[in-house]
Amino acid sequence: MTTQAQLGDSTYTLERFPLDQKNRSLQAWDSADEYLIDYVHEHHSHANSVLILNDSFGALACAFNQLTVYSVNDSYIAHQATLYNLNANELKADSLRRLNSLESLPNHVDLVILKVPRNLGYLQHQLAAISAALPAGIDVIAAGKTKEIHNSTIKAFSQFIGETTTSLAVKKSRLVISKTSGLDKHAAFPVSWPLEGSEFEIQNHANVFSRDSLDIGARFFFNYLPQTSKARSIIDLGCGNGVVGLMALKRCPKAQLTFVDESYMAVESARLNVETNLPEQLAHCEFVQNDCLTDFTANSVDLVLCNPPFHQAQAVTDHIAWQMFKQAKQTLKPGGELRIIGNRHLDYHEKLKRMFGNCKLLGSNKKFVVLSAIKNN
Repeated sequence: MTTQAQLGDSTYTLERFPLDQKNRSLQAWDSADEYLIDYVHEHHSHANSVLILNDSFGALACAFNQLTVYSVNDSYIAHQATLYNLNANELKADSLRRLNSLESLPNHVDLVILKVPRNLGYLQHQLAAISAALPAGIDVIAAGKTKEIHNSTIKAFSQFIGETTTSLAVKKSRLVISKTSGLDKHAAFPVSWPLEGSEFEIQNHANVFSRDSLDIGARFFFNYLPQTSKARSIIDLGCGNGVVGLMALKRCPKAQLTFVDESYMAVESARLNVETNLPEQLAHCEFVQNDCLTDFTANSVDLVLCNPPFHQAQAVTDHIAWQMFKQAKQTLKPGGELRIIGNRHLDYHEKLKRMFGNCKLLGSNKKFVVLSAIKNN
């Protein structure tokens, strides 16, 4: 099944990526995309170049493919989805410039458009970067669901960009309209905080989960990390700021540890945290932005540690966990172990038992379970 999107005057075939075979009907665009595209076509039809931020699956890049497009995203998967959907619609990618969330923004675009992220700190980081890069007088048009645009959202635009207004709501979506002032504003990222129960100082970039403190899942998972150096090769899959891998590295100092996440800010935070806290072991580590363990060498790793997410963008889905588990099994050596933490209600025990043929409960509390599955062949 494919999904047809009427965006402006054109129709596109748009898919979420990686493809979720069980939920192919999930839209790769929303009414905020539609509102934003219609507004730009009506009010900014003479723009030749556009800076796009947070285009989750490439709907905006497809709609403005006739322009020079700078597409900024913290998500490796979002960049892959953009290329996938451009190709699916036979659109050229020659005029597309992809930038990750930590790269410098261009200083010569006609228009800035963005989807409002859920994370206010990340929004502040992006608006500060826009204010630093662009001269006064550049229109900045943002879009989001009305329930996701709060007073704090408007305040952030006013603080970092300039005078800001909002549109009327259309299909439960709203626009935020502003214009650059030419003043260079700064956001206080990355942030740092002491990791409880250790001598470590943790640094987090703006778009990393549990940016300001240790999340309760990782805290519980610490009780069930490997205690010996038996595992010589370890992957922290979906690593976030890398605290799980960091603690595993402390307990297994001779291990080779690979930190993997689809967020550029997460992977860079993990690198910073190893460099800051265990600099002598930095050479034993690899930091990878990727779609789970796609293209990792099969039968190559002793242990995969994972706290799988159960959403992609705004949609709740278990296909990411399934992909992580499947690719972890492929990547593990025979006799290797996948060790995960998850919310009790997600029923990962049954998934792992079905996939690996075994699953052991290592620990639990009212909210979480820690599970272990061994690759037997």
